[in-house]
Amino acid sequence: MENSKEKIIELKHITKTYENGFTAVSDFNLYVKKGEFVTFLGPSGCGKTTTLRMIAGFELPTEGEILLNGKNIANLPPYERPINTVFQRYALFPHMNIFENIAFGLRQKKMAEDVIVKKVKKVLELVDLEGFEGRSVSTLSGGQQQRIAIARALVNEPEILLLDEPLGALDLKMRKEMQLELKDMHNRLGITFIYVTHDQEEALTMSDTIVVMSEGKIQQIGKPEDIYNEPKNAFVADFIGESNIFNGIMTGHLKARFCGGEFDCVDDVEEGTHITAVVRPEDVIITKPEEGTIRGKVSSVIFKGMHYEITVESGKSEMVIQSVRTPAVGDYVGMRVDPDNIHIMIAEDHTNYFTADINASHRLEFNGKQLDTSLTKIIKGSRRDENGALLDSNGDVIDPARTKIIVSLQPQDIQMTDHVEDGLVDGYISNLIYKGDHYSYVIHTDLDQDFIVDDEYLWNMGDHVGLIMPVDKMSFKLKK
Repeated sequence: MENSKEKIIELKHITKTYENGFTAVSDFNLYVKKGEFVTFLGPSGCGKTTTLRMIAGFELPTEGEILLNGKNIANLPPYERPINTVFQRYALFPHMNIFENIAFGLRQKKMAEDVIVKKVKKVLELVDLEGFEGRSVSTLSGGQQQRIAIARALVNEPEILLLDEPLGALDLKMRKEMQLELKDMHNRLGITFIYVTHDQEEALTMSDTIVVMSEGKIQQIGKPEDIYNEPKNAFVADFIGESNIFNGIMTGHLKARFCGGEFDCVDDVEEGTHITAVVRPEDVIITKPEEGTIRGKVSSVIFKGMHYEITVESGKSEMVIQSVRTPAVGDYVGMRVDPDNIHIMIAEDHTNYFTADINASHRLEFNGKQLDTSLTKIIKGSRRDENGALLDSNGDVIDPARTKIIVSLQPQDIQMTDHVEDGLVDGYISNLIYKGDHYSYVIHTDLDQDFIVDDEYLWNMGDHVGLIMPVDKMSFKLKK
């Protein structure tokens, strides 16, 4: 089966930037093997559908190459690509019966009628709807309409089938049934599937490979088991399934401190390293208070069918647990985690960096607002003349247009406010992750720059907030 290991499509440094300056996809690199089931997974607005549309030819990349069997097709129109797309809304023709809906693409290619009949019959058998040829599409259920949309794509015998959230309009039971049917169809056909979804369970159930995306960039590529058990960063850990995520530090060989306790682990990270620890709720073992690595007070118990979801407050942190045991709210319990169920990641540097300008008055400003700080302390050897102009070490006037200052600020030093006008800059919350004792927020601004803010209070996704940035907490560096 050597052919199944060959690359059928490869995306090299793909970037998509729109006329308004918004970058939907940034430096995207991926290859897909023949016969593989690859899923683009991520929240709304992360760039997954834009990437799929570039593969299909409905969007053209601003930069980069799309190679099909080694040939660059980035500028080929959709009808010249051996690729078909199934959309969430099906786009069936209501005035045509099922046969004509499926045969539409073949008729456009002016195929002989006997060939069309044979091909349509074959795909109807494949989607388990043989005998439905003369029915109107309006008489079909959502699941049946989805099968017709898939049959219409498959009848063209594409090398690659693209599926853009095709199950999104179905109810939960039908969606789960169609997940299994699609996976079985993929196994029988042997063609390449590239699938887009924001549903983590859907991706884990169906895929050979998952590509996790956030804000136009790939966060991790891997098998479902690896994505779930070995997330590369806090975003992936938080997005794939339920996770407890804590800031911590390595205290010794295979020992980490987080959530108020010292735990044995299996990740060999150097002592003193700041880390992020990920613990899945199903891996937390409830014990008697004195037998746990840490202890805490039960603050909530919610029945979820197969298990109870239990939240325990331990110091300033919270631990979420999935268990068939049912402690009562107010009980004190111990908590233990086996070493191989603790996933350690080296902590990401979330320092915020932005560029400040020197205005015409030779004062430092950002986003049109002046920063109350001394430029002569930032620019070594500089001084002001009697008119207030800024001079360099040679006595020449510093050109504001050619001089930029890099400002850095830690996430915990930024304060969010709903009085937007009070902020140095404002934006909308585009992502949040709970870190045990605080929330880590991503704020997307009109400056096309994201800021990371740590806050103990819960804000909502999409909230419009101002960011108060104290100058005395900023660090400054001359941009060379």
